[in-house]
Amino acid sequence: MDTGRDGDALSHLLAGYKSERAVTARFSLSAPWALHSTGVDGPLIRLCTGAPYWISVGDAEPVQVAPHDIAMLPQGGAHTVSSAPGLEARPFRELIAAHSTGRHGDHPIVFSHGGGGPVTELFSLHLWLPAQGLGSIIASLPPLIVLRQAQIPTTASLALAMETLVNETVAQRPGWQLSAARMADLLLVHILCEHLYAQPATAPAERLGTLRGLDDESIARAMALMHERPAHPWSVATLAQASYLSRTIFSERFRALVGVTPMHYLGSYRMTLAAEKLKNRQLSLYQVAESVGYASEKAFSRAFQRWTGLTPSAYARRHGAA
Repeated sequence: MDTGRDGDALSHLLAGYKSERAVTARFSLSAPWALHSTGVDGPLIRLCTGAPYWISVGDAEPVQVAPHDIAMLPQGGAHTVSSAPGLEARPFRELIAAHSTGRHGDHPIVFSHGGGGPVTELFSLHLWLPAQGLGSIIASLPPLIVLRQAQIPTTASLALAMETLVNETVAQRPGWQLSAARMADLLLVHILCEHLYAQPATAPAERLGTLRGLDDESIARAMALMHERPAHPWSVATLAQASYLSRTIFSERFRALVGVTPMHYLGSYRMTLAAEKLKNRQLSLYQVAESVGYASEKAFSRAFQRWTGLTPSAYARRHGAA
């Protein structure tokens, strides 16, 4: 992939997404076993040591995951993990509820379960990310990504880093929550990079949404500019000019690759940034509006309410307290 001379487009796209916290877990599972999750809000990363396991997302066929392979569910979709396909699955929430302490995420979750056969040590990271717009790279990814150690050499070092992180959080030393969140961010970036570069250049249809946009030098340049200067009064014409394309070709190519229009993408990214600023409560409403390209609080408030269903003040009250 070539993003041209304007910099690392993937870094610009990911810079605005920082985990609020990361929930870590370690499960010791002896065959036969099967567990079902109804899904979580945010990316979920899993890896195992010991015996391999199977994972199926939604109605898709089960996929076997070998030790030290990394499986990620970018949108945290409903899925089943098991020692073998076809087993009756027990709800994850029952075991998590029985072994959790305090509010979800306050402490790592550790438990053992199963029938006494070969053991799979399953390590999990659940990332709590800020609000995602349609322009988000996370929303554009497939429901399941598997990095195979046998195919991608760096997978082994990523798996070791994740295993070490989860094991260290279990000790809950001072600073473990911040350390988990920041390490989870780094793992997410590396997984996305490996997934992007592992895709064959001859099969662009396998890449979806934002990732496909990154493969096109002109579209990647426009996306990077929007992320670098979200408050700038961008238009389709100015973005097309910066991308060295005609307005018509730029609009058609952007929508075909990314899945939304350039202005829709920009609006979603602006609202994502505004949501984070409102939660932090460090700026006035006017300052938040101005920082994402709105000259008036009224226009910003209307746009924000269309995007979230809440007024900016209501959103700040609800999510700022959380």
